[in-house]
Amino acid sequence: MSNVYPRTFSHIGISVPNLEQAVEFYTQVMGWYLIMKPTDIEEDDSAIGEMCTDVFGAGWNRFRIAHLSTGDRIGIELFEFENQQNPDDNFEYWKTGIFHFCVQDPNVEELADRVEAAGGKRRMEKPRYYYPGEKPYRMIYMEDPFGNILEIYSHSYELIYSEGAY
Repeated sequence: MSNVYPRTFSHIGISVPNLEQAVEFYTQVMGWYLIMKPTDIEEDDSAIGEMCTDVFGAGWNRFRIAHLSTGDRIGIELFEFENQQNPDDNFEYWKTGIFHFCVQDPNVEELADRVEAAGGKRRMEKPRYYYPGEKPYRMIYMEDPFGNILEIYSHSYELIYSEGAY
């Protein structure tokens, strides 16, 4: 039996309707690094084409992708698919799957304003405190300009949850 240890997080893939706009948003508002510019990927017999067919199944045809990196070296893959659809409500939290991702910024309010100014929207009227009157730990749920659910924390995950129950 092998040892169990905490794996590190490598990357996350985010589907967007417009790759150039997403790259601009995530580099200009979030400050993430562009490490591979938008690139066309086609269904063919190349290594990447075959890899994508393994994942998506035959008939995916083509998509566009860009690679970014956060300040703590987490990879962000932005995908623009040919048959991309915007759901009416992208917040079906009760369904299995990832329903949000979270970034950390000590000035939650300022980043929330920047996201909103760039075309995103607030899912909460204002940031909330985890321990009101005790600690400055805050959070807010937002949407990026493409409808993806984005949460902003003021402090690290470990600090916010290290006390145990709320």
